[in-house]
Amino acid sequence: MAGRLLRSMAPHATMALLQCSRFQKSTRPFLALIPPTTLGTCRSKKTWPKTFPEEELRKRLTPMQYHVTQEKGTESAFTGKYTDNKEEGIYQCVVCGAPLFTSDKKFDSGSGWPSFFDLINKDSVTLTDDFSYGMHRVETTCSQCGAHLGHFFDDGPRPTKKRYCINSASLNFRAKDSPSEEVEASGGAGQSPPSRDQHIRKCRHPVCPLWVNCRGVLGELLKVLQVRRG
Repeated sequence: MAGRLLRSMAPHATMALLQCSRFQKSTRPFLALIPPTTLGTCRSKKTWPKTFPEEELRKRLTPMQYHVTQEKGTESAFTGKYTDNKEEGIYQCVVCGAPLFTSDKKFDSGSGWPSFFDLINKDSVTLTDDFSYGMHRVETTCSQCGAHLGHFFDDGPRPTKKRYCINSASLNFRAKDSPSEEVEASGGAGQSPPSRDQHIRKCRHPVCPLWVNCRGVLGELLKVLQVRRG
């Protein structure tokens, strides 16, 4: 009985092994394109130099700040507090207060998010491959606490040709004329809620960095819904 069962299963087992072998061969070129460092690059929040209890962060940060920094969320384009900010000063991590960018490195990318072409220090942020939503991007996180900031692109202006596309909700701004001591992490930095039609403003950037681009499918859907509700 057992022998008969094994003989009946043999053709199926052979076919399964053959298909598995073909799959491995077909995916080998694709896997070779993925840098080894991208495998296992997820770093636990507990291993960052600065850590904060979840309960504390939920109390200290606004819902949007928490969503962006702790859940890798993205605020809608053109709704962030610092998108059009032109004051001189320093931009810091909203979670831990670490300095990240200076105002003289900020530029108008037209994307709807604060953009910078360089860091305040080369070790200010950590870059990690991000394959979410079926595409490859480079995630930008605070190197001190691991807070999600935004994404990095190589289409910025000279001299660096870099673009750090950052959520306003992940930042605190310290004006140039404010006290020189480092502002402690506080959160709740007056992130105003977006108006109903702010998030459907057209993106001026030729290639929007994120899937939430208002020129994309989501933006068109929001327009249709707004018309129907009106």
